[in-house]
Amino acid sequence: MDIETLVKVTSRAWSLKILELMHDGVSARQAPLLAASGASRTAFVQSLSHLEGLGLLERNPGHGHPLRPEFRLTPAGQALACIAHCIGGVAEDTEGAFLVRKTWTVPVLAVASKPKVFSQLKRELTPITDRALSKSLRDLVSQNWIERSVNVELHPPRPYYQVVNEGAQISHAIGLPG
Repeated sequence: MDIETLVKVTSRAWSLKILELMHDGVSARQAPLLAASGASRTAFVQSLSHLEGLGLLERNPGHGHPLRPEFRLTPAGQALACIAHCIGGVAEDTEGAFLVRKTWTVPVLAVASKPKVFSQLKRELTPITDRALSKSLRDLVSQNWIERSVNVELHPPRPYYQVVNEGAQISHAIGLPG
């Protein structure tokens, strides 16, 4: 998987949770998925149609009612569902699950597998703004998923960010190079 696809998938809060639930065998109809996710109906439907638009889900032809369709994972969706399952297994607590639903959390964890400065992270996550990146890094540092260390030998001192603990497990599950 590339970072661009990851950014697109995580741009909707419940996309990874839907993929995880489908991987775990929850019925692929809208009502059981909605109940299992805990999402609001509006956010859930937006995430579901977003995944369908990305080609990760498709309506199962011949199954379900037109107003209550049944979905199935496409081959690309199956690969991402496996990754979503791994991420969901790491972020099981309430705070972690909430943090994973935020737009930039998973992409930031994916690119911070090695120590990087702010500008390197921003360059790898091209559409991200400075404000969004700094907010994500602050949240991830407070959750103890990213470690911020300052190299004082350089002038001016430079902070480096690298995944640790559950953040490292999520980054490893995503498996982006470098």
